[in-house]
Amino acid sequence: MICVFDLRGRVALVTGGSRGLGFGIAQGLAEAGCSVVVASRNLEEASEAAQKVERKIQC
Repeated sequence: MICVFDLRGRVALVTGGSRGLGFGIAQGLAEAGCSVVVASRNLEEASEAAQKVERKIQC
């Protein structure tokens, strides 16, 4: 995949990142090389989303 945006060395805080649009944004930022912090009102959902993003990036 050709990456148009190179965000290596950057950090992003994604609120509402455990599902929906926020989750998609978190995945896109991570794929562009950004370190992502997933924030949510539910700690368990945020942890699961962060693990999913991390697994996808490692593939």
